[in-house]
Amino acid sequence: MTLGYLALVLHAHLPFVRHPESDFVLEEEWLFEAITETYVPLLQVFEGLKRDGIDFKITMSMTPPLVSMLRDPLLQQRYDEHLAKLEELATLEVEHNLHNEHLRYLAQHYVDEFHEVRQAWENYDRDLVGAFKKFLDSGNLEIITCGATHGYLPLMKMYPQAVWAQIQVACEHYEQNFGRPPKGIWLPECAYYEGLERQLADAGLRYFLMDGHGLLYARPRPKFGAYAPIFTETGVAAFGRDHESSQQVWSSEVGYPGAPEYREFYKDIGWESDYEYIKPYIMPNGQRKNVGIKYHKITGRGGGLSDKALYDPYWAREKTAEHAGNFMFNRSEQIHKLNGIMGRPPIVVSPYDAELFGHWWYEGPWFIDYLFRKSWYDQGVYTMTHLADYLREHPNQQVARPSQSSWGYKGFHEYWLNETNTWIYPHLHKAAERMIELAHIEPADDLQWQALNQAARELLLAQSSDWAFIMRTGTMVPYAVRRTRSHLSRFHKLYDEIKQGKVDAGWLEKVQAMDNIFPEINYRVYRPI
Repeated sequence: MTLGYLALVLHAHLPFVRHPESDFVLEEEWLFEAITETYVPLLQVFEGLKRDGIDFKITMSMTPPLVSMLRDPLLQQRYDEHLAKLEELATLEVEHNLHNEHLRYLAQHYVDEFHEVRQAWENYDRDLVGAFKKFLDSGNLEIITCGATHGYLPLMKMYPQAVWAQIQVACEHYEQNFGRPPKGIWLPECAYYEGLERQLADAGLRYFLMDGHGLLYARPRPKFGAYAPIFTETGVAAFGRDHESSQQVWSSEVGYPGAPEYREFYKDIGWESDYEYIKPYIMPNGQRKNVGIKYHKITGRGGGLSDKALYDPYWAREKTAEHAGNFMFNRSEQIHKLNGIMGRPPIVVSPYDAELFGHWWYEGPWFIDYLFRKSWYDQGVYTMTHLADYLREHPNQQVARPSQSSWGYKGFHEYWLNETNTWIYPHLHKAAERMIELAHIEPADDLQWQALNQAARELLLAQSSDWAFIMRTGTMVPYAVRRTRSHLSRFHKLYDEIKQGKVDAGWLEKVQAMDNIFPEINYRVYRPI
C-alpha cells in the first residue's frame, strides 16, 4: 500500500499576444519560444512515457489565452515561419563552425532538436491543444482551467460580476475546447480571497490550488497542514503548495536549475554573433534579440557572462538524471516521515510554471521524464496522482476557511499592487462598473450585440494580471502599459457608442479581428449573480 502521493502540477499560461495589424511584434515570440522549448518537449516526454508503458500522472492548467493562441491560424502560420528561420540558422551555424569541434557539435544538437520539433509540429497538424487533449483522454494528463484572462481576482472582489466573468468564461472556453467541464482551477497567481469559493462552486469546479500559507493559516488550523486538502464550506477543495519541493526546483540559488552543468539562459548568439551575419535572424529593425541558440553553460557562481564555459548536452542530461533521482529520494523520505506523523497518506503538491521546464531551465523536460521513469521503477513509497483522483479516493477531509494569499512576493497582493502599477486599478474598476451597467442592455440589433460582446472581451483583456506583473518586474514595461491603455480605450469607445446607439461598424470589425479571443462570449455573463 502506498505511503503517500505526489502531485506534479504545471501552470501553462501566456498573456494573449496577437497582432494581425503588424508584420512583426517581438512579444509574439513569447508563444513561439514556449512552443519550441516547453510545450513540444513536454509532449515528446509524454509520448515517450506512453510508448514505454509508464502510466504517468501529471496535471496542467492550460489557460484560455494560451489555448486561444495555440489554436489561432495566424499565430500557427507565424510560428511555422519562426521555426523555419531557427532551422535555417542552426544549419548555417554547423557550416559556420566547421573548424570548432565543440561549437559544431552544439550546432548539430540544435539542428536535430529543431528537426524533431518540426516533425512533432507537423505530426500534430499544428494543433498542440489537440495533442495535449489526447493525454487528457488517456487519463495520463489532467487539464484544469484558470481565470479567463488570468485576472487577479482579489483586486476585483468588490465587483463579484467581474470575478464571475473571469471564472465562468474560462469554464465555458474549457468545455468548448476539451469537450467536458473542468474539474479544477489554478487560481491566477494562486491568489485567493475569502468567499471566492462560492463562485467556484457555482461554476461547478471541484477544487482549486493556492499557496501553502493560505492553507496553513486557515480557520480552524488544518490538522495536516499543507499535506492534505481542506474542504471549504461550499464543498470545493483547496490544495496547498508544498514549500520544500518547490524550492528544490524553483530556486536558481539553492535549486537544481543553478547547477554549473546546465545551459546558461542569458548568453545567446543573437547578442554575440557578428552583426552582419546574424542580422537576417534578429528584429526587422536591426535590433538584436535572443534567437534561442545558446552555446554556454552556467559554469560557476563567480565571474560574468563572458567567463562561461561551453555547454555539453550529454553531461547536462547526466546531471538531470541525478537531480531527478535526488528529487525522488527527497520526496520518498518526506512522505515516509509525514505518513508516520499523520497516520495517513499525505499528498505533496508540487506546482510550477510550465515554462520553467524547457524555456528557463532548458533541461527541465528531461528532469520530468527521468522523474516519472524513476518514480515508476525505483521506489514504492509514493504514487503520482491527479488531484481529482485523490479527492475521489479520499472524500473525507477537514472543513476550514482558507486564508487570503497568493504565491507572489511576500505571499499576498503586493507584487500586483504597488507604486509601479497601482495607477491601473481605478481605470479597471471604472470599466468593470460600466460593463456591469452594459450587461443590463438588451441589444437593438446584431451590431449592438457584437459591440456588447466585444466590450466584454476588451475588459477581460485589460484585466490580465500579466500587465501589472510586467510593470513590476521592469521588463517590457512600455508594451504592458500600451496593452492596458489600448484595451481600456477600446472598451470606453464601445461603451460610449453603445450608450449613444451609434456603433462604428468598420472600427468594430477591425477590433474584433485583433482581439478575437472568446468568439462565443455572451456579455450577459456580467449580470448580477
